Amino acid sequence: MHMDEPKLLLCTDMDRTIIPNGVQSEHPLARKQFVEFCRLPQVVLTYVTGRHQELVEQAIKHYELPVPDYAITDVGSKIYRVKGSNWQEMQEWEDEIDKAWHGKSHQQLKNLFSDISGLNLQERSKQNTHKLSYYVSLHVKLNALLSTMQQRLEDNDIEASLIWSVDEPKAIGLLDVLPRNATKVHAIGFLHQQLGYSLSEVVFAGDSGNDIPVLESQIPSVLVANATDDVRATAIRLASEKGNLKALYLATGENTTMNGNYSAGVLEGVSHFVPAYAYILKESGFLL
Repeated sequence: MHMDEPKLLLCTDMDRTIIPNGVQSEHPLARKQFVEFCRLPQVVLTYVTGRHQELVEQAIKHYELPVPDYAITDVGSKIYRVKGSNWQEMQEWEDEIDKAWHGKSHQQLKNLFSDISGLNLQERSKQNTHKLSYYVSLHVKLNALLSTMQQRLEDNDIEASLIWSVDEPKAIGLLDVLPRNATKVHAIGFLHQQLGYSLSEVVFAGDSGNDIPVLESQIPSVLVANATDDVRATAIRLASEKGNLKALYLATGENTTMNGNYSAGVLEGVSHFVPAYAYILKESGFLL
């Protein structure tokens, strides 16, 4: 790779994006191709995930994924610098997001919702200073629940985001209460500015509901082909409403030797947004 080729901050979700744990099939060569691509010297890899550090490390080992340079974990409430097995929290991010809770603690937030039926606290390992997480039945009246919770947060001067997603294999809803700026989209924005990257040097990849805030934003984003029709339709509608449709790419597998699912879709999106890398991917046999 020549040094005049652009630097790239590649930010990708993990589950059902580069981890093939959805219902669709993964092309047998896709992950190997992804690993090779991430070895390019000017590619800086960042995982953006709901997982906490230990679960990220488990996934890297189990699925033979590349070790990232950075990791935005716990749905955006933690950012780590990663050097091999050394994970160092970015205190600058902790300080940034803490402002939104105006001195309220995790326990105080938990107490706000203790009488609401249908909220079941997730395990302690899935909680942190700036992340309060619940399991919620898929049969709950979601809009009413979110409205009640949002009102209580506002009444107590807490600026929070309620992030809803679905664990498809377990058929359960996941609801995270985070500082309003502790989202994937804010964390990516914070990181690329801290590292001195312009927006044109960033590509995000995702698949699910908690990726929507990035997919609808100005950040160049790819939605992998294995995303659900509902997520695809929502991403298109919201990106269109915000005038950001050009920043959203839908992977399909067309014009590639793979199917657009998982890491194949990530690489397809990279080749779309950063043509300099399309040449490399073509040489490696990924693009037709």
